Amino acid sequence: MKVLMINGSPRAKGNTSIALQEMEQVFAREGIETEILHVGNKNIRGCVCCNSCRERGKCVMDDIVNEAAVKFEGCDGLVVGSPVYYASANATLIAFLTRLFYSTRFDKTMKVGAAVAAARRGGLTATYDELNKFFGISGMPIASGQYWNGIHGRLPGEAKQDTEGLQMMRTLARNMAFLMKSIALGKETYGIPEKEAMAPTDFIR
Repeated sequence: MKVLMINGSPRAKGNTSIALQEMEQVFAREGIETEILHVGNKNIRGCVCCNSCRERGKCVMDDIVNEAAVKFEGCDGLVVGSPVYYASANATLIAFLTRLFYSTRFDKTMKVGAAVAAARRGGLTATYDELNKFFGISGMPIASGQYWNGIHGRLPGEAKQDTEGLQMMRTLARNMAFLMKSIALGKETYGIPEKEAMAPTDFIR
């Protein structure tokens, strides 16, 4: 099994990275392969709604989003970590996720998603909610831990002092590993849930 971990912080070795690495150690003990993809320091433009991806099968802007799409398709779980800016995720990360989820047409059903936020003090839950929406719209079960998944620290490295936050990351990773393994067993016995054809509507008809 494999988990793709997205570091949405501009800092490669900041507090978001500490949270992801704490999870990575648990995944290793669970026999789950991991890969951390650092996107928060990249120049990533947001979606321009050209819909070229529907014909091309990938985003027209050929950057790290298309590179990540291949890794996303091949993984069993996705962890997205972000620092908190104005009670929101890093804008670069949101541009990345919007294009990644919109441009990829493979079935994401039953891939497990987990969101992690790192903050000096407040805004963790708002960012946590924001990231989880990408999973929820895609049929991805959302892994939970013992609290809302967050870690505290202002200066790089301070998150190592947040003993409860580190424990939350370990609990989240163990729960995510259990959920992925359980889903894999369920697929062998029951397959995946039947899907109905989309019935899209809007508010004027």
